[in-house]
Amino acid sequence: MMFHKYLGDSKMFEYDKHYRDCQQQNKPFIKAKINPTHRNYYVQLDLMTCNYKLSDNMIEQINRSVQDEVNYVKSNLQYIFKDFSIDKELAWFDGVSSEHVDTFCNFLYDLTQKNSN
Repeated sequence: MMFHKYLGDSKMFEYDKHYRDCQQQNKPFIKAKINPTHRNYYVQLDLMTCNYKLSDNMIEQINRSVQDEVNYVKSNLQYIFKDFSIDKELAWFDGVSSEHVDTFCNFLYDLTQKNSN
């Protein structure tokens, strides 16, 4: 069975299964779901499924990536990136464009893996 870096636009039971898989494999849980308000993505990063914590450097890298996305949606999609929050174990981002959601989720996953070794 192949492990998916993140799960997007799935049913609740699929998110639950993926969460348990992440726990069993000591991997971060990342999900992306369309926000019906603005039709872009709400992305969640949960590190409680694994023994990782975001370092200050990782948080700074994520902040830079989020600022790039904020600038993109503001200038190209004509809407305001809703909000985001980042701490050592949880992060969420409301307003990731559909054009960048795959790249963004893969970036989050790869960042946690690079720094978990």
